[in-house]
Amino acid sequence: MIAQLRKHMVQYGPALIRVPAQMTPFAIQKKVMLDGLAMVFKEALEDGDFEFLEDRWLKVEVRDLGLRWYISYQDEQLVVSEHAEQEDVSFSGECNDLVLIAARKEDPDTLFFQRRLRIEGDTELGLEVKNLMDSIDLELLPAPVKFVLQQSADFIQKGMQDMAADKEVINAH
Repeated sequence: MIAQLRKHMVQYGPALIRVPAQMTPFAIQKKVMLDGLAMVFKEALEDGDFEFLEDRWLKVEVRDLGLRWYISYQDEQLVVSEHAEQEDVSFSGECNDLVLIAARKEDPDTLFFQRRLRIEGDTELGLEVKNLMDSIDLELLPAPVKFVLQQSADFIQKGMQDMAADKEVINAH
């Protein structure tokens, strides 16, 4: 019963939050993104590790939620925009997969080769972004943030395993 509920929540959860997420004013999305990025990349920002993104644009898209943000580094700070004339590199994926990547439950390279994570545009810039993401030390996140991220990722991972097991049973018949 719980496995079925979890499977359904993982499968249909993004569809349930799509409309509220899209209706959230961009100013609020921007504030959440900037605060989140500042928290996650605190050390990298202090070290100037975002210089490679100076005057260049990274598009981040959560496909199943219909959300996208453009991120750049200008005047020694991160910038989040609703639009960019042209993105230099684009990362896009489904909500569940992006949570799994953030929590280190899935490897971005594996999802890329399974075509669940799309990286398009400037390959070198994309690699720098990926390497910066890989350098994040989850232990440095505030405990409540780390807890929510890990719990969400565990829930999603188990739900996806339940869905895969169901497919195996169907295919075996």
